[in-house]
Amino acid sequence: MVSTHPPAGANRSLLDRMGIPKPLAFGFLGVLLFMVGDGVESGFIAPFMADHGAGTEVRASYVITAYGVTVMVASWLSGALADLWGPRRVMQLGLVVWVVFDVLYLAFALGGENYPLMLVFYGLRGFGYPLFAFGFLVWITATTPPARLGTAVGWFYVAFTGGLPTLGSLVAGTTNPLFGQFGTLWIALGIIALGGVICMVGVRERTGFTRLAPPDAQPVQRLTSSLAIIWQNPRVAVACVVRIINTAPEFGFLVFLPTFFGDRIGFGEGGWLTLLAVIYGTNVIFNLVFGAIGDRIGWQRTIATFGGLGCAVTTLMLYFVPLAVGDRYWVAIVVGMLYGVALAGFVPISALVPNLAPENKAGAMALLNLGAGGAAFVGPAIVSLFLGPVGPAGVVIIFAALYVLASVLTMVFLKLPEGSTARVAPETVSYTPHTRCVRGSCP
Repeated sequence: MVSTHPPAGANRSLLDRMGIPKPLAFGFLGVLLFMVGDGVESGFIAPFMADHGAGTEVRASYVITAYGVTVMVASWLSGALADLWGPRRVMQLGLVVWVVFDVLYLAFALGGENYPLMLVFYGLRGFGYPLFAFGFLVWITATTPPARLGTAVGWFYVAFTGGLPTLGSLVAGTTNPLFGQFGTLWIALGIIALGGVICMVGVRERTGFTRLAPPDAQPVQRLTSSLAIIWQNPRVAVACVVRIINTAPEFGFLVFLPTFFGDRIGFGEGGWLTLLAVIYGTNVIFNLVFGAIGDRIGWQRTIATFGGLGCAVTTLMLYFVPLAVGDRYWVAIVVGMLYGVALAGFVPISALVPNLAPENKAGAMALLNLGAGGAAFVGPAIVSLFLGPVGPAGVVIIFAALYVLASVLTMVFLKLPEGSTARVAPETVSYTPHTRCVRGSCP
């Protein structure tokens, strides 16, 4: 159950004061490590594939787009399957899928410089991380009180973005000179496996071990309900679009910005990887800040202003300011940090969306996760379609226009239902596990 009485200060743990649900604490650490392993490749995989079997950057973007398709499908399934199987089982499936297809990708596709196998194995590997990471996000939303949910979701994105691509890029910057890019990819696999083990062993909160749907719910019915919500509650469908726009440019940037900053601006691979880490390191910090801000001033307002409009401006700055001033690294650092700050403004959407459909929160989260995964497809797809005809500058303008659209959609459509109880003063609510934990009390 959730206590709505102010707890005595002495009885509140440090984690509770920070907004981290204590029984899920090891899950945040495990997700961080998993996403570090995932993020290791983000700053160099497109040009690396181009040089090892793909042939060109555009052909490499097709591989990443195929990966985005499976990420999108798996992101939807992470919510729908967690409803039926429980979040923990979904996370286990994601871990196994990633490890198996990553081994096949590294050993036979990249190792053999085989482009068709790149498309197959890299694409199928895309089922892995959404099932793992977004399965845990469903676990968070299923066990955290609404008034603390924005902050808890903020911590999730601290872990998520802290790994992909922030710390992952720093790991690559360190290991690439020592072991080469191919060796670095094998090291990444080991980091992912470690993160998975920490989650599976360390998180004992009982809710995630069982299905979230009622016992008599039929599987097909639950799966279709997560899609039926599109016309039953169109606001959730709009939120899905906003979530796609949120990180579509991020995934698109990873296709062509390595070449832009590394070669055209002249920073080299090391300079680009450091810049990437700084951008998303800033984002990690402000993910938490905007989670708390959203709890205070309103989720909708935070998303529309800081997220949508902020990203529209800073997206243009991220490309055109370095293009204008040349290889002044500190300028790129500053505009990159500003983009990282603005991107964090979207964090409250994971708290807002379940409360747009209180009667079907699992379906709403499934659709939101579909949007998160859709970004991994839409961003590279936009690059694949428009990089040739309009060049990188035109692609950046398209991304900025999408952010403006996200702001408008948020202000017009993403309003909480009348009489919603989601807006409770955060200081009056503490996390209390509502189910017992495995093998005794929660950690």
